[in-house]
Amino acid sequence: QVQLVESGGGLVQAGGSLRLSCAASGRTFSRYAMGWFRQAPGKERESVAAISGNGESTYYLDSVKGRFTISRDNAKNMVYLQMNSLKPEDTAVYYCAAKFTLNRTVLPTLGYEYNYWGQGTQVTVSS
Repeated sequence: QVQLVESGGGLVQAGGSLRLSCAASGRTFSRYAMGWFRQAPGKERESVAAISGNGESTYYLDSVKGRFTISRDNAKNMVYLQMNSLKPEDTAVYYCAAKFTLNRTVLPTLGYEYNYWGQGTQVTVSS
């Protein structure tokens, strides 16, 4: 089992940047594909980005391509989401999620595929 703790959210003006971090407990972190999801008030949760256990494959929501970058440091049990050129429509609670898999190349992109979730961190982008 793994526990996830997000940090790095906050209030930023449009065009600004934030870096979200997710710390994972436990061993064999590289056995977990990792994802970032977000949910805005009144909207469904959506997958923002994902990264395979070996870090070689990534996925991005179309609306964040070219602005957001997901990365991981398996030695530190950390996954990051660098968010640049933020827009008011990026405002949401951002969640880190993990999926255990024996195949380090797996890249899940749907919420139901993930086994573990963090508590979320609020990102607010003002116009």
